Amino acid sequence: MSYSITSLSIEYEHDVVLARQRAREIAALLGFDNQDQTRVATAVSELARNAFVYAGRGRVDFEIEGRTVPQLFVIRIGDNGPGIANLQEILEGGYVSRTGMGIGLIGARRLVDQCEIHSDPKEGTKIALRKIMPRHAPLVTTASLHSLVDHLSQRRPQGPMEEVQQQNRELVRALAELRERQDELARINRELEDTNRGVVALYAELDEKASHLRRADEMKSRFLSNMSHEFRTPLNSILALSGLLLERADGELTSEQDKQVCFIRKGAETLLELVNDLLDLAKIEAGKVEVQPVDFEVSNLFSALRGMLRPLLVTQSVGLVFEDPGEIPCLYTDEGKLSQILRNFISNALKFTEQGLISVAATFNKTDRTVTFAVSDTGMGIPTEDQSKIFEEFVQLENPAQRKIKGTGLGLPLCRKLATLLNGKIDLVSQIGIGSTFSVTIPLYHSHVLESQTVGEAKPAALWEIDETRIPILVLEDAPETRLLYEKFLRQSAFQQISANNLGEARRILQQVRPRAIVMDILLRGEDSWTWLAELKAESATRDIPVLVITSVDDERKGLSLGADAYCLKPIGRETLISHLYALTAASAEIPGAEQALQHGNEQPCILIIDDEPVDRYILVRLLEQQPCIVEQAASGLEGLKILQEIKPDLIFLDLNMPGLSGYEVLNHIKAHPATRNIPVAVVTSAELDGHQRQELKEKAYALINKVDLSAKAVDDLLAAAMAPAALQARLVESHSSEVSGNG
Repeated sequence: MSYSITSLSIEYEHDVVLARQRAREIAALLGFDNQDQTRVATAVSELARNAFVYAGRGRVDFEIEGRTVPQLFVIRIGDNGPGIANLQEILEGGYVSRTGMGIGLIGARRLVDQCEIHSDPKEGTKIALRKIMPRHAPLVTTASLHSLVDHLSQRRPQGPMEEVQQQNRELVRALAELRERQDELARINRELEDTNRGVVALYAELDEKASHLRRADEMKSRFLSNMSHEFRTPLNSILALSGLLLERADGELTSEQDKQVCFIRKGAETLLELVNDLLDLAKIEAGKVEVQPVDFEVSNLFSALRGMLRPLLVTQSVGLVFEDPGEIPCLYTDEGKLSQILRNFISNALKFTEQGLISVAATFNKTDRTVTFAVSDTGMGIPTEDQSKIFEEFVQLENPAQRKIKGTGLGLPLCRKLATLLNGKIDLVSQIGIGSTFSVTIPLYHSHVLESQTVGEAKPAALWEIDETRIPILVLEDAPETRLLYEKFLRQSAFQQISANNLGEARRILQQVRPRAIVMDILLRGEDSWTWLAELKAESATRDIPVLVITSVDDERKGLSLGADAYCLKPIGRETLISHLYALTAASAEIPGAEQALQHGNEQPCILIIDDEPVDRYILVRLLEQQPCIVEQAASGLEGLKILQEIKPDLIFLDLNMPGLSGYEVLNHIKAHPATRNIPVAVVTSAELDGHQRQELKEKAYALINKVDLSAKAVDDLLAAAMAPAALQARLVESHSSEVSGNG
């Protein structure tokens, strides 16, 4: 919707002066400051003079566009002249004219937010200038427009001499402002010179300390990477071997032997828990822990916790209840770390509650959009003076129950550090004889993009994990629920979503990644996305990226005027979103098919185990004994690759940390060769993996198993899934599709 303010014809030279005056007067009435008034007036003056000089006459129309704040001030200047030859060359700055033609045109474009030029030898030249109105400017309505027009009609046009005087006053004012800025700059330079010597000395001291910190951090990193494997490997072996004995894999045990093995296993579990807590704390302090946010439901989290903690309920006098979470939205945070916090809370409650009830509940705070998970018990309670101590490392309270139940004193300190990683906090409410409630409050949405990033710092493109087989789409949306909805819409499509929740993030992403399209909302918290849309279409680097506006603001004409390629109102459906993206990116919706089938015979499958640890190979062999399969073993990565040259196994169990050729190198070699790339590989490791390593292994390996979780059932389930003909056929089709796309 647009409102017409006034129009004037350019037939004589003094009409050019009148157009300049009118532009400045209207800009002032609309609330533009002095500088913007001068910019608008100068742009109109230049283009009106061009119309008079090159076409003999022209017309200037002043309008208001848009029904919402901020509106657009639009000036249309047209003529019926011969048009502008070499228009593109002029706009690119490559045209040189003796008369100065083109200089005014380029300058006028720089003085406004948007400039559209259409020139034709038969129809003449039509130019539209758009300037976004100031934030404080009131909304122009029909009533206020009549008042503005009446005010204009009462003003007497100024003569050429008065206009020259006005321009001189503007020039003097601009020069005065420039002089003030120069004086301020000189003062700042003097202050910088005064402090420069001290800053140089400080930098030298900081460099020395940073060097010491780097060496200490390197030593700590080497300790974590080496000792993590050295500690966990023997403990995992003890647990696995004791498990085999308790499962009676080699015959029955006497009652004393059973008791001894149980003591051995319990001691190994306690030591492994202590090692895991120590290494987790050390890694958090060293900044080596990454948050891996995923979207999940609270009900699913509670269901998983209920299954994991059921074996700890060894007495009928204590009940464990998970309350219905109700209508809590889907969370987007690190589910594993949240689960670790709650497991620690619940296991502590089970230890120190002799009878009664332990309840686990979750509540949603709509005001600050956080979720609070609370674990309440009817145990002995914690004295007020000791409630802060239990969050200190290795601290254990003196009481009768503590003497009976051994602990490390590391669980709660680790929980507090994990909660901080999730941008949350831990609270405790406890009374002696009544019980305790441990709670953790975390945001509904964990913004991992800004988590470890300072303001203005550009995030490397690699951290967005760009999938080269999909089409990148930048989504600018500050509502986490809407971002998650779009992610679900695009999850099984040809498009990959790259999310930004504010303009700063969007600008940093565009510095690193060039998306094929941009999906954006208009109503962002405290940010002017209308201006950003105009900037996108004004910059040569981004003007060709199609923009789809999805918003609740019903002002389509304004959005399209500022350069949007499509405009939709919320809510939007999956089909509508994807159809718009296909239209804007010209992407093909067809996915290469594959019609190959794999004939799976009845012969015994061959299993290859590649692991440098004899104990771990022995455990896997024993777990596979009940399976109708042939087992081959390799004690190193190189030996495993030699065996692969002679046989083609149906499944490979692969360790990661091996001397010489590591498991990563073996896996890459297997997936790089056509003869072996379709063989499923189950990575079995005790190594601690960061987010990048875990993602890389998920893309290449069929399964990822921790050695602690090795059991007969886990191996049986893996073989049943990996050996299924349907699974093998799906892997073949997937491999064939990737080859087709790679060769295309």
